[in-house]
Amino acid sequence: MTSSASAAAPLPLADKQQTRGPGPLAGRLIAAFQAVRGETERRAAPLSAEDQVIQSMPDASPIKWHRAHTTWFFEQFVLGVHCPDYTPFHPDYAFLFNSYYVSAGPRHTRGERGLITRPGASEITAYRRHVDAAMVDFLGHAAPATLEVVAPLVEVGLNHEQQHQELMLTDILHAFAQNPTAPAYDPAWTFPAPAGTGEDWISLAEGIHTVGHVGDGYHFDNEGPAHRALVGPVEIARNLVTNAEWLAFMADGGYEAATLWLMDGFATASREGWQAPGHWYKVQDEWRIMTLGGLQPVDPHAPVCHVSYYEADAFARWSGKHLPTEMEWEVAARSNQLNDAFGLVWQWTRSAYSPYPGYRAIEGALGEYNGKFMVNQLVLRGSSLATPADHSRVTYRNFFYPHHRWQFTGLRLADYA
Repeated sequence: MTSSASAAAPLPLADKQQTRGPGPLAGRLIAAFQAVRGETERRAAPLSAEDQVIQSMPDASPIKWHRAHTTWFFEQFVLGVHCPDYTPFHPDYAFLFNSYYVSAGPRHTRGERGLITRPGASEITAYRRHVDAAMVDFLGHAAPATLEVVAPLVEVGLNHEQQHQELMLTDILHAFAQNPTAPAYDPAWTFPAPAGTGEDWISLAEGIHTVGHVGDGYHFDNEGPAHRALVGPVEIARNLVTNAEWLAFMADGGYEAATLWLMDGFATASREGWQAPGHWYKVQDEWRIMTLGGLQPVDPHAPVCHVSYYEADAFARWSGKHLPTEMEWEVAARSNQLNDAFGLVWQWTRSAYSPYPGYRAIEGALGEYNGKFMVNQLVLRGSSLATPADHSRVTYRNFFYPHHRWQFTGLRLADYA
């Protein structure tokens, strides 16, 4: 595997003109569908059947489950509703592979997904092939009016699957990190080199800016509606915080200094015994990090990753700075002056994950996709080395709980001085 995921085909809704049979829209939908589905299997290919069943913690999921859940999405929301002749692959799979869609029916407990040894990985492969064949046949023969209805659903499903492609890598990395032999997902994997060029800070003068998604391109509902926000004056760090800077924080007692931490953060760090970022291990007095390429020495020049919001906030306080808001990050990123805004690590902001002014969740089960999670979480911006290449955009709002750190999460600083 290369240092960043290969790009899937752009998701095709720009031209909705369609004639009977597999015309332009159907052809583009099929091409995009096959590209994204193929990328999921490419990411799963290095893994054994045993690798695919493990669930190393309740927040992670087995690779087999990711492959099945993304398949269930198309079976549930496209084929099951819009293809009258479709026969579900197995009557139990809707229960096993639903995630949190209450409107779609009952589901298996999230934290017990790793206990399901059957169906096995080979049966999930058969399930994916069954649904893939049905989808291609359906899209290729659907009437133009039907394609107009299902095209947005297919696009949501493909973007949903791309999210799970990233989770596949973070979840298997967490699982491998529990193995004392430190197996490598890809022995040839290396961390992408950061840019690290230009002045240290960029300045944003006070002004009113449009934030949120504008235009016809694909976006999740939580990225809109676009609205005006007051930003600045503020300075944003051009570069990501590095491992070398984090090692200085550690050497200065950063993990022991309660005055640097939010109360919940210090309690969490103390309870969990945090002394370094996630996946860091001390080996013969040298810090090493568990990566997709196995256990490797900590590169001082690489951006720090696998840090929680609590750690990022404490580091910012130690630096005499703070984390940017998501609005400040977006305005700075639009200026094209941030180094490595995308493709290395997600960057914590100090913005609560909440609805934009005027936000309304879409109707039906898909309305559960984002809106019901808008509480008690923090927004991250950018993308990571595990994000599919065409799945990044400046308005993308990722979100996790403040203690989470198994994702490729890092930070850049901001300053009001």
